[in-house]
Amino acid sequence: MAIDQVHDLQYVYRKLLHSMSRPGTISSITEPVKRMDYSIPCSEALLLTAMALLDGEVTFHIVSDEHQELIEKISEYTSAKYASIHEADFVIVLREDKEQEIRHALEQCKVGSLIDPQQSSTWLIESSVLENDGEIVLKGPGIQSEVSLQTGFPVTLWQARNQRTNEFPMGIDLIFIDQASQIACVPRTTAVAHKEVG
Repeated sequence: MAIDQVHDLQYVYRKLLHSMSRPGTISSITEPVKRMDYSIPCSEALLLTAMALLDGEVTFHIVSDEHQELIEKISEYTSAKYASIHEADFVIVLREDKEQEIRHALEQCKVGSLIDPQQSSTWLIESSVLENDGEIVLKGPGIQSEVSLQTGFPVTLWQARNQRTNEFPMGIDLIFIDQASQIACVPRTTAVAHKEVG
């Protein structure tokens, strides 16, 4: 059975809004993912998230150059156009992408400007299992005091992200999507630190 293009995508969009307004909150999009019957070279949850966010008015970029089939599928399903990392509104990171490629993309992607901070990029990242007992601590708007999050995102990439978000309101928004069809968001306004060990 195919997904309901209206109901299911609205459901996913609401979950994304919930998670973006409450950074570190893990939401499940399992129900609509179960109804997907697409043959794609990425997780179904990632594709569903892309379908909820992308349209013909935006551009996207996939970090690795080896995903021509996925580029074509996302363009077909969303009408979004593929663009360079410097121009893309959305950046997609797949589980097998190399840390060095991701770091380079983080250094090159759009972060907006002081006049137009909305001209930044949103990242969709396939992650390891998301848990609220993790390696990073989040603080900021939408968080009561602090929340911890496990994403599998390497320390060096969090450091690169922090460098790109240090001049508010410029920055990037991150959406993590795991194999269990869970999502968690880390918007540009969220301060990210690593847990002290010991």
